[in-house]
Amino acid sequence: MGGDIIPIMILTLAEVEHISELARLDLTAAEKELYRQQLSDILEYAARLQAVNTEQVLPTASVLPPRTVLRPDLVTESLDRTVILQNAPLVEDHQFRVPPVLE
Repeated sequence: MGGDIIPIMILTLAEVEHISELARLDLTAAEKELYRQQLSDILEYAARLQAVNTEQVLPTASVLPPRTVLRPDLVTESLDRTVILQNAPLVEDHQFRVPPVLE
């Protein structure tokens, strides 16, 4: 792995302490060691992914086929205005009357 973009790296405790300071986290010694190992594993995995040959793979946003999860847009009957407005606290000119937001 000579020309890798992300070299394999094991984080030091000092680097984890620096990261925790940037994130404003107060970590115990055990948490620092746990996160040092977990972050190092993540970085090692990212470095291993760089070794995968993707030259024949087209760039894509998803490996799943495109589909919509929206319901069909169908024209239906409107609700009766009087039924809608009957529970409104204030009605004016057949519309909801609301207090002004900006004065």
